[in-house]
Amino acid sequence: MRFVIALLVFVSIAAQAVIETYEFSDPALEERYRQLSAELRCPKCQNQNIADSNAPISQDLRRLLYEQLEAGASDEEILEYMVARYGEFVRYRPSYDGATLILWLAPLGLLVLALVGVVATLRGRRSTSEEALLDPGQQQRLDELLEQAGQDK
Repeated sequence: MRFVIALLVFVSIAAQAVIETYEFSDPALEERYRQLSAELRCPKCQNQNIADSNAPISQDLRRLLYEQLEAGASDEEILEYMVARYGEFVRYRPSYDGATLILWLAPLGLLVLALVGVVATLRGRRSTSEEALLDPGQQQRLDELLEQAGQDK
């Protein structure tokens, strides 16, 4: 019974897949369409590209993408248009500019910050353990006390 339910869920998900009916004048355009639609993020969906989304905005973006490709626009021109209209969020891989610099450098900065924290912690432990060592006078007094304790037994 569980298998049948799982199968029905799988079939219903597959039935909701996006079906494109665009006819391209060139197979190369169709390939570019597939690549660009996989690279562009749906503005409405959280983390879905326009190729996989059934949202009305994604349908509009796919139609717009098709029209621009057929009109002869380059990939860069299409991406620039989409970013100008919907913001950098529409790209899965944001460009390297001042506004997105923090996105690209944040992982490196966090790694450096973590390494500095680890080094500072280890140095702090080392200095604490060095401070815990006894000077020669203290060590001699400790040895005397231990000797006396051994004799008292």
